[in-house]
Amino acid sequence: MNNLRNKVQLIGHLGMSPEVKTLESGKKLAKFSVATNETYKNAKGEKITDTQWHQVVAWNKTAELAEMYLEKGKEIALEGKLTTRSYEDANGAKKYITEIVCHELLLLGAKN
Repeated sequence: MNNLRNKVQLIGHLGMSPEVKTLESGKKLAKFSVATNETYKNAKGEKITDTQWHQVVAWNKTAELAEMYLEKGKEIALEGKLTTRSYEDANGAKKYITEIVCHELLLLGAKN
């Protein structure tokens, strides 16, 4: 059951191509966003699509795979864990970020 404690699985489309950096330590970091859509009918019978945007980070080998294969608009499945971190902006205000740390990536959709 420990594997189920903090697990996120998403299928969605990339909102941007990954932004990839190599840190001084040699570790690779990729950041990208994924949109997921949920469609339902409201009380009037109208079809409504709700889009949620998720911020994703990937490290090392997963970041390398993201850099090689992911691009804006591609459909992917991913698995990872939900994390929250904070920082102070230039004005000293505390900001919070919730993001998914991606451990697994799977390319979906048609091949190019």
